Amino acid sequence: MSNMPYVSTTLSLASVLAEPARREPDAIALVQGEQRLTYAETWQRARRTAAQLVADGVQPGDRVALLAPNVIEFVTSYYGILAAGGVVVPIPTLLQGREAAYLIDTAEASHLMYHPAVAAAATKAAEMTGVPTHDITTYGTDAEPLTTFVTREPLDPAVIFFTSGTTGRPKGAILTHLNLVMNATVSAFDGNGVPPGTIALGCLPLFHVFGQSVSLNAGFRHTATLVLQPRFDAREALEIMNREGVTMICAVPTMYIQLLAAVAENPDIPVPQLEDAVSGGASLPVAVLERFEATFSTKIHEGYGLSETSPSITSNQEQLGVEAGSVGHSLWGIDIAIADVTVPDHIEFVPAGERGEVIVRGHAVFAGYWNNEAATREVLQDGWFRTGDIGIQDESGRLRIVDRTKDLVIRGGYNVYPREVEEALMRHEGVDQVAVIGVPDEQYGEEIMAVIVPSEGARLDGDEIIAWSRERLGSHKYPRRVEIVGELPLGPSMKVLKRELRTQYSTGE
Repeated sequence: MSNMPYVSTTLSLASVLAEPARREPDAIALVQGEQRLTYAETWQRARRTAAQLVADGVQPGDRVALLAPNVIEFVTSYYGILAAGGVVVPIPTLLQGREAAYLIDTAEASHLMYHPAVAAAATKAAEMTGVPTHDITTYGTDAEPLTTFVTREPLDPAVIFFTSGTTGRPKGAILTHLNLVMNATVSAFDGNGVPPGTIALGCLPLFHVFGQSVSLNAGFRHTATLVLQPRFDAREALEIMNREGVTMICAVPTMYIQLLAAVAENPDIPVPQLEDAVSGGASLPVAVLERFEATFSTKIHEGYGLSETSPSITSNQEQLGVEAGSVGHSLWGIDIAIADVTVPDHIEFVPAGERGEVIVRGHAVFAGYWNNEAATREVLQDGWFRTGDIGIQDESGRLRIVDRTKDLVIRGGYNVYPREVEEALMRHEGVDQVAVIGVPDEQYGEEIMAVIVPSEGARLDGDEIIAWSRERLGSHKYPRRVEIVGELPLGPSMKVLKRELRTQYSTGE
């Protein structure tokens, strides 16, 4: 046996910024309006924040809440918390003070860092929790920067992401330094990669795992430039992309829909010349994908993931073949399989081509839910994570997401998958957005209902939509109820909140 002293293996997500700052210090890391920060400047600001946090008593492993929009200070605070050895707890900016307080309490955060734009919510949350608050526009600006980041181990928590709460109370998903460094690496270098010289639009909220891991961490992993948009506005996004020469965008489906509408409504604004686009966060209707690719003369690579999987686990990859309507193949080091949904207590696989629950294992899978062992045991079984999504995997490993298990509608004993109905309805020229849900029905148990946002200038009639869809869908699939609305309820990550729609329309009113 060796007499050499034990030396632990260390890994910090802070290195995602520290390394490009060392290798290419003069490269532009961040753009926000007229502000430009190099990688060296961004890392120096992060280390000033880290030094101030250490001076204020933050110890390795302490949770620090971060409440801010997509601004430069979010980025420097994020890596500053990590450099101090802390655990980042991102708070969605759309939450009220009481909701923010719940997340801070649940994560047992010791400090709250906030931007003045959300000062009201921060103040209320601080009053309810008693945590000290820090304005990130001034915090640590005079501190002497830490020399480097505080040592962490690969399986130590790096970020606690709270689930969107679409199916109940938010749970804190613990993502480790290994989870997030690996996810940034495979997102940047595997699949289609992030080519040198990439200028990416930072329109996804950075408090969300998609924006944080795929736009920010993966972009920095390849020394890309991230152009920040504090709050998404489609017209402004077109102007920013043209002005800054943006070559890549990562967005959720609602953003792609809004960008298409902005192009149609603003013919005076040139269509940006993009080289790549990535979609995730929710299923992208094929009709939207086709319209976007034709309008922007680029290809959308749809991927798939969850907060609990860091998030990216699959992507349409050029070398494996891109297919509209699928989310592609698994990324490097990640295994995907399909399990029998009727067996909830252990994993039983189903043959290729059959529907079942998507399960995943590998470096992307989270460490569990913060202080919630029961919920963790429900989803981690036999070495696999149960996603709660229904999917089909072909012989080549290509994955299609059919729907969420909780969104499945059972009408008269027949399974109806809302996404299939939504895909059909999105082909109607007057439909801009649609959400399909199940509502209680005395005869069939559940009935199919479509909640539709019409396209600009379109006048939709519910009976006409029902007749149109009846010609294109099976008799058990087409909606018998249609509601025309001005907008759909969206969560902080711009996902449609079907739970709210089910609650609203379950009375039949």
